[in-house]
Amino acid sequence: MALSATGLDLRSEASTLFRRKRLISIGLPALVLAYFVYIFFSFDIAGIAERARPDNARILLSDTYSFKTHVTRNNRSGDFTVAIEGETKGTYAPGVAPDWVSLNGEDADVRLDAGSVVRFRGDMVIVDLPDFGTIELISAGGDIEMKLPTDEVPEWISASATRVSLTLPAGRVQVTRSKSEVFRYEGGWELFFFTLDSPFHGRSFGELASLAVSPEEIVPGKPNAVAMVEGFWTNTMWRHGDVFWALCETVLMAFLGTFGAGMIALPIAFLAASNFTPARPLRFAMRRIFDFLRGVDGLIWTIILSRAFGPGPMTGALAILLTDTGSFGKLFSEALENVDDKQIEGVRSTGANALQRHRFGVMPQIVPVLISQLLYYFESNTRSATVIGAIVGGGIGLLLTQAISTQKDWEEVTYYIVLIVLMVMAMDTLSGWLRRALIKGGQ
Repeated sequence: MALSATGLDLRSEASTLFRRKRLISIGLPALVLAYFVYIFFSFDIAGIAERARPDNARILLSDTYSFKTHVTRNNRSGDFTVAIEGETKGTYAPGVAPDWVSLNGEDADVRLDAGSVVRFRGDMVIVDLPDFGTIELISAGGDIEMKLPTDEVPEWISASATRVSLTLPAGRVQVTRSKSEVFRYEGGWELFFFTLDSPFHGRSFGELASLAVSPEEIVPGKPNAVAMVEGFWTNTMWRHGDVFWALCETVLMAFLGTFGAGMIALPIAFLAASNFTPARPLRFAMRRIFDFLRGVDGLIWTIILSRAFGPGPMTGALAILLTDTGSFGKLFSEALENVDDKQIEGVRSTGANALQRHRFGVMPQIVPVLISQLLYYFESNTRSATVIGAIVGGGIGLLLTQAISTQKDWEEVTYYIVLIVLMVMAMDTLSGWLRRALIKGGQ
């Protein structure tokens, strides 16, 4: 039986549809696969895998939750120095050391975990490893001589004529022509509360609690509780006081930028709203200004303004203000275009002038939107101010950048990151509470 013209058309359309779906089902996965192949070669994924240094990553990770005590011998003078993180502010007094270090003139024994011991004997550094044997490193001002119990050099030993480094589970041993060092890793953040020169250092929590209520003054002229707080606040290694003010500076930077932008954008937004400004060229110009301000990223504004006004937290606040003025201008103008004209007419019927109509007919409708957006951007800018502060030299961002650039105090980096996260969480909680309280209170 011959098909009608309509049947032939339907069959042709069905065949075309099936071919199109088959092409999509095959072509789309092929396109995605081709894109991933492009990424693999364009981003040099294979090269990244080859250049990866898991050992360095492991050391960096351990530095975030532990600290190193440096036991250093000057190979020229024979003097020993014991310092936490190798810092002068964390250096033990001459002849004083932790209980795992034994000092005896120009000789010393350093005990590490798992029974490992490092012995300093004249120009020789002897490393006793229970599972490997004894390693002798001799540095007499010339090339470093290394004696191993095996013929092959293990992967955890990096050796050259001028430098030998042993990476052990509990620390590292490093010998150069000028000095010999042992780095012992221990968990925790040492000297976080009190420095070595504080009379409260090394005391347990129970002892500190007892001293806090004791009438006997450890620091003459000050109650023990006050002396403890001052010792913690003025800690020269962790700088808790400076960190607190840096956090306040970061929040202030975000506050000034966000609410300053809101104050500027609100009156200008009326000029960009079609129901308040009938002049189309003016509306077009104002909207393009908003697009320009928010189209340039805050970091770009930060760099431009820092060149114009110099570094400082106020420069960061201005960068936030410029970017948010564009964002708020767009958001506020859209909110104004969606207001209910009936409420405005109701206020007009009472004989109110233009200012009164805006105050009682327009503002009550858009205030919830204004508050919600301002608080949301304030919360977001608190986080952004950290990055901006790293560029303009202000707030917690500056301290974070300084800690990262030293490449040694990664536990301080962790400390600052934890504080930043807590600050953002606190701002999130506070802004949420304020939104609920102000918006509900205004209804």
